[in-house]
Amino acid sequence: MIETTVGRARAADADRLTALIQASTTYHGDYAAMIDGYRVTPEYIARHEVSLASDPATGDLLGFYALIREPAELDLMFVADPAQGRGVGQQLIAHMLERAREAGITTVKVVSHPPAERFYLRMGAERVGTFPARARITWDRPELRFTV
Repeated sequence: MIETTVGRARAADADRLTALIQASTTYHGDYAAMIDGYRVTPEYIARHEVSLASDPATGDLLGFYALIREPAELDLMFVADPAQGRGVGQQLIAHMLERAREAGITTVKVVSHPPAERFYLRMGAERVGTFPARARITWDRPELRFTV
């Protein structure tokens, strides 16, 4: 497991969060439409609870998540390609669940990127349905729920 520091994102982090999303090879090919042109804005960071994981020695961005509180949903979660499989995602989920618990949230919805479903299930989420295709995302996505 890689050592990380998890803390609240600031408006100034918007561009590097966007860059991490756009660099994600998981979203190349068939899934590119999900992130095509997507940007994390300073306004988004101000409106939602966005936390990032960084390397405490270098400050390098390793991943981030965004928790929408009402209704509770894990809206974004990305781990940098070089940090994949090194425990960063697990640390981000643990942090998100702790923040949700502190806020009195009892369940957190996740509409998952299909290849990420197994990760969320390993982290304790349960599948509760399927989110239907719409607009530019032309495939159904797994809908999951964390019980906090």
